Amino acid sequence: MIKHIVMWKLKEQAEGADRATNAREMKRRLDECATIVPGILTFEVTLAQPDLEATYDVVLYSEFADRAALEAYIKHPTHQAVVPFIGVIREGRQCMDYEV
Repeated sequence: MIKHIVMWKLKEQAEGADRATNAREMKRRLDECATIVPGILTFEVTLAQPDLEATYDVVLYSEFADRAALEAYIKHPTHQAVVPFIGVIREGRQCMDYEV
């Protein structure tokens, strides 16, 4: 199994919207990727919550059956359609993939 964890810090303003609006839109778009390929075992998109510590605005926690499933997800057109939007609204990104 491969765990794929990504965290994004968003710009205060981008694409004519504020950080909170863009975070919600990003989550909506990423949530559409939750079942796009076989082998996605877990797919959770979470936004920073008020009154809880957070240094990033959006987190994706996902688990894939194997590397092939992760690669299929990354290359899938639905995922690829989200990438440009995230690229414009993000200030920073951290990612870690690891096998368990």
